[in-house]
Amino acid sequence: MENSPKKNTQLFFSKSERPTNRTPFKSESSVSEGKQPCCGELKVFLCALSFVYFAKALSEGYLKSTITQIERRFEIPSSLVGVIDGSFEIGNLLVITFVSYFGAKLHRPKIIGTGCLIMGVGTLLIAMPHFFMGHYRYDKFSPSNSTITISPCLQDLNKKISFSVMERSQSKENTGCVQTVAIIGPIFGFLLGSLCAKLYVDIGFVNLDNLAITPKDTQWVGAWWLGYLIAGALSLIAAVPFWFLPKSLMKPESRKDSISSSEKSKFIVQNPQEYHTHSQEKVTMLEMARDFLPSLKRLFGNPVYFLYLCASTVQFNSLFGMVTYKPKYIEQQYGQSSSKTNFVIGLINIPAVAFGIFSGGLVMKKFRISVFGASKLYLGSSFFGYLLLLSLFAMGCDNSDVAGLTISYQGTRQVSYYERALFSKCNSGCTCSKTEWDPICGENGITYVSACLAGCQTSTGSGKNTIFYNCTCVGVTESKSGNSSGMVGRCQKGNECSKMFLYFLIISVITSYTLSVGGTPGYILLLRSIKPHFKSFALGIYTLAIRVFAGIPAPIYFGVLIDTTCLKWGIKRCGYRGACRLYDSYAFRYIYLGLTVLLGTVSIFLSVAMLFVLKRRSVSKDGNLANNKEDAMESTSSKKEHHTNNDHIFETLYWPGKETEL
Repeated sequence: MENSPKKNTQLFFSKSERPTNRTPFKSESSVSEGKQPCCGELKVFLCALSFVYFAKALSEGYLKSTITQIERRFEIPSSLVGVIDGSFEIGNLLVITFVSYFGAKLHRPKIIGTGCLIMGVGTLLIAMPHFFMGHYRYDKFSPSNSTITISPCLQDLNKKISFSVMERSQSKENTGCVQTVAIIGPIFGFLLGSLCAKLYVDIGFVNLDNLAITPKDTQWVGAWWLGYLIAGALSLIAAVPFWFLPKSLMKPESRKDSISSSEKSKFIVQNPQEYHTHSQEKVTMLEMARDFLPSLKRLFGNPVYFLYLCASTVQFNSLFGMVTYKPKYIEQQYGQSSSKTNFVIGLINIPAVAFGIFSGGLVMKKFRISVFGASKLYLGSSFFGYLLLLSLFAMGCDNSDVAGLTISYQGTRQVSYYERALFSKCNSGCTCSKTEWDPICGENGITYVSACLAGCQTSTGSGKNTIFYNCTCVGVTESKSGNSSGMVGRCQKGNECSKMFLYFLIISVITSYTLSVGGTPGYILLLRSIKPHFKSFALGIYTLAIRVFAGIPAPIYFGVLIDTTCLKWGIKRCGYRGACRLYDSYAFRYIYLGLTVLLGTVSIFLSVAMLFVLKRRSVSKDGNLANNKEDAMESTSSKKEHHTNNDHIFETLYWPGKETEL
């Protein structure tokens, strides 16, 4: 017997459109003839889609890893970096809603391919400023000859006109497979960021032996642009296969007796005649557009969906802000280099997130947790995750001892936001600039903003091997060796801070895992709170809300608040404020962690409200809820529909209006 080309044989239609009888199977010969092309196309599609997810995730992960590099290179504050980071979500505002609504009726593979091309070109464009802005220049003490002793501290005010010793900085600066590579992508993104951070920004164009800074210095800028070229090329390559895929794929004969709950199955049909008939009966764009606002209204009328949307939006504000500035936080709080910071995030934190998502899915499947159980698991994950974050307040480091900023020249603790505090009696005879940032580490363990402000009289050596002697300000406080000398670079934080960094990593990994456990239950909760034929639209609105109300604003206001903790700003050649050189560690920690926990707390309250809604409805539908298991929800058949099946139980249980059809 042959299948009749009826509209209701297509996958995933609404109840009124579903087949009432099981469609007979084709003969064995027919199966063997159609099976191979179908499997080949499906494999190509899944492999291509997985590679797209990998390329996209790698680009996003790499972007986060270059935040501090871009900030230093182009002399911009954290607030502007937040605008740049958030602007990557703005493009979604123009297309995401319409693609999610109309995309189901269009040629999906070509839409994906077009998106990959745009993403690839955009990623390549990010690296272009490097090739137009000239070489990176940083503040440095540069004696003209290493064999001649030069005084960093200029004693004669009349010589100020001929001072050319210091340079002012000018910065430029089958779903499991798909989801798996989407998690692997950020790992490679941060590891790529770690590798590029070790390479000097102008590698290949300057003599590295003449550099006066190392990757541990706060003025170091890595080859941030190199990773964007690699990520852009991967995105362009990922676009190629989608231009050779058909609009619809044949469904394997062995699976025609089941209906997948995945939205991607909409473009997988059972036979060519079915697709031909369906294409002739397509709804016009105008009719779909007219139904857009009513559909949106009905979608927001679902209290479970709406509360989950609000809770997720607030939680993602917390997570986006935390992830965006986590590299900066580690660098400033624990004195780690950009390369090491990106390495530990990519190799430790992100795998913990992946394992957490996997664990959540495993728990859902093994124990067949209901919607109400998924909501409790989602809430518990958030609660314990943010509870762990509270412990990080006690795992910070003290401020670096920087004379005139975090400590006085006499060695007493203080925090000063005023540049006049950089001057003292010990350097009053010197003609020093208050805008320079070329730190040296004195023998007394105190960092000085520059050799001039340290009162150093002589120097020997060149580049990173320069040593300063007879530094009057260093001599004010006792040093271990009794000398008043100093060397290029900031003093490193003590062993106690290294221990705190280890504790921070341990708690951070546990926290990442705990928060991620609720990812899969939350996603299942989202899918089960809406009707099957509304999944695409609902997921599109959900993604749009996350990007608009979390992805864009969170990095901006996090950056603005972080900027308020800056103690020493760099100055551009034009005289405007540049990037921050030194932060108040205490204020940075309280704002960064405090804002993260505050937003997480709001999200928890919204999740509690959602749990109460589900509980209230479960009481009224107690008999039905007991049978609402995951296996019953995910494996619906093409048998005749009746009002006692689990789909109907859920739709009448969690949707306002028992018989309301969207």
